[in-house]
Amino acid sequence: MPRGVSYSRAPEVCEALRIIVEELGFKHIDVARLYCVRSRGSRSRAYARIYGTPGAWKAALGYNPGYVIEVLSENFERLSLELKVKTLIHELLHIPSTFSGGLRPHGRLVNGRVVHGLYRRLARREEVIDRLSRLLGP
Repeated sequence: MPRGVSYSRAPEVCEALRIIVEELGFKHIDVARLYCVRSRGSRSRAYARIYGTPGAWKAALGYNPGYVIEVLSENFERLSLELKVKTLIHELLHIPSTFSGGLRPHGRLVNGRVVHGLYRRLARREEVIDRLSRLLGP
């Protein structure tokens, strides 16, 4: 019998994302429409995933586009703090400047080089890293 995937809210991940958005100046990201969940039981090798809610959903259900970031507990929790923060930055980079519910693909704007540069900007501020460490663990 296959085991199921369970989901729970992850407010500490949302708070960490709020700090990252603020510190990196991602003004196009509306953190009030950014939702975070933690999954358990997935067989995926991913550390995190992002889901957009495109405009068609807005028209059908009557709400503004938003984004859900899922951290896959079994994989994400094993990472160092640096890799956790880099993973979250990576997921944020998928959000386009229009905050339309769509997703940017991997490429010129979403890649390891960009993630590393943004992480270095954060890492220069020890108090920011300390706050993220308290939320995400070592």
